This record gives sequence, structure tokens and C-alpha cells, in this order.
Amino acid sequence: MILTVTLNPAVDKTYTTGALMLGQVNRMRTVNNIAGGKGINVAKILRQYGYEVAAAGFLGGYTGQFIENCMREIHAQCCFTKVAGETRSSINVIAEDGYVTEILEPGPVVSAQELEQFTADYRKAVEGSELVIMSGSVAKGIPADIYQKLVGIGKKAGRRCILDTSGEALLHGIKAAPFMIKPNQKELEYLVGHKLKDIGEIGRAAEKLRSTGMEYVLVSLGKKGLLSVTEGETLWAKPPAVKAVNTVGCGDSVVASYAMSLLKGEDNYTALKRAAAISAANTATLESGDIALELAEDLLEKVEIEER
Repeated sequence: MILTVTLNPAVDKTYTTGALMLGQVNRMRTVNNIAGGKGINVAKILRQYGYEVAAAGFLGGYTGQFIENCMREIHAQCCFTKVAGETRSSINVIAEDGYVTEILEPGPVVSAQELEQFTADYRKAVEGSELVIMSGSVAKGIPADIYQKLVGIGKKAGRRCILDTSGEALLHGIKAAPFMIKPNQKELEYLVGHKLKDIGEIGRAAEKLRSTGMEYVLVSLGKKGLLSVTEGETLWAKPPAVKAVNTVGCGDSVVASYAMSLLKGEDNYTALKRAAAISAANTATLESGDIALELAEDLLEKVEIEER
């Protein structure tokens, strides 16, 4: 069982249009509503590959019920904590001119009582899981050090924890030394406090961060691929070019893939190669967290790995 934690899930509304014009009426061509949020995407991908998943986090209102129904439909175990507020919606507008625009609602305000209930629910869910994945932003009312506390609870129970977040939540979260973090370049720059000009600087910054107590620092670099930094080894995975339809969920694909590799005991070279292939395959589908499984397998042998 893999436990995914999504503290600020959303109903993802994906629109398609010719071009998005500011200050004007924009009529969309299509709309698709799906359960979203980074941890929810991770859960969806893991279920596609047949892994047992428990999903935890905060849900409220009609949109929250929609997400829970979606999770039940894919046979994920639901360990959500209910809140009085309404779960947010996130809008992703995909235009033919190549621009992708995201509009993200802030989400509900979580009360102290709701947070206390979640902590109890989380402790119980951790006991029944082998690996814990914490992904995404933090809803209002939740302290910035929440991931630091959740990683601490997971580690105390002997579970490996993967953390994929940003900003203050990430800054506090790494203090608990999770097993793995997956920042993108901007998030890594935020942690180290300065711009990183090239792959060499990114690798050195990631290694300095890893040496504070983490086993893996995995940096997502968009079209440039993935950089994996472990003790004594830095590998750069370069994926083949894929015609991108929707890039939302690529980082979640990387996290889900690494979780599967960890449970299978795969070496880092294989894990990195697979993560790059699955992430690239994610871009080929309109729905975030929806992997074209055959395409992912085809891309696997085309991923190039460079030792740095």
C-alpha cells in the first residue's frame, strides 16, 4: 500500500480553445472535469499500474465529493478528512497557439479542529502503508511546517517519505529530512537562495541539499529532463521529444514512477530512466495523470542517461 497525501486537492477543469484573449469573452471548445491535485494525480498513476493506494487529505463540499467518488471508481482506498469549506477548482486552458494558462483557486480554510482530525487520520493511514508520498500546496489555515511534522510521523513509523511541494512548505519540510524530494529548478533555486545557470550548478546545489540528510534529490527540468542526485552519483536523464498536449502532472508522474521503482527495488539508473519515460508519456494525453502505458514503454529505451 502506498499512501498519497494531498492537502489542497482540486477538481481540475481543462478547457481547450484557439487562443486565450485577456479582457475579452472567451468561448471554450471543450471542457473536461477530473479529480486533481498533485497527490491525487500520483494516486491515479499508481492505480493505472496496479498498485494499491490509500489517498488522504482534506475534502469538502460538492467538489470534494466529486473527487472522493473519482477515487473510489479507480479503487483507491479513501482516508480523507472532511472539512466545512468547499474543495477548490483549478482551471487549465490549453490553446492552439501553444500557450497553457493555469488559474488556481486558493482552496478552503482548514480549522484547528479539522487539522487535528486529519493528523489522527494520517497516523492511522501511515501504519497501513509501506511508502508515503506528500504532494502539492497547503490550504489556508494549515501551518507552513505541516510537511515537516508529517514526514516526522512517517519516519517514526519506519516509512520512507517522498515530498513534492514548494515555497515555505518545502523549506520547512526538508528540515525533517524526507527520503526524497522532487523540486523543479525554480524550487531548488528558492531553497539555495540564488539562480542556477547550468546543469553543473543545479547538480552541485542538489548535492549540497542532499547532504543535509536526504537520500535522493530529484530535480525536474522540463524538456531538459531529470537530474538525480544520490550519494556518490549524479545522473541526468534526457527524454525523447514528444508532441506535448498537456504538461500538467509531469512532476507527479515522476514521483509515482520513483515510488514504484523503490518498492520493486530497482537501481537508480533504471528508476530514473523509467521516470523520464512515464513523465514524457504524460504530456501526450489531455488528462493530467493519465499515462499512455504503451507509449511509456516505447519511450523507455529512447531515454538517454548521462553521468555527471
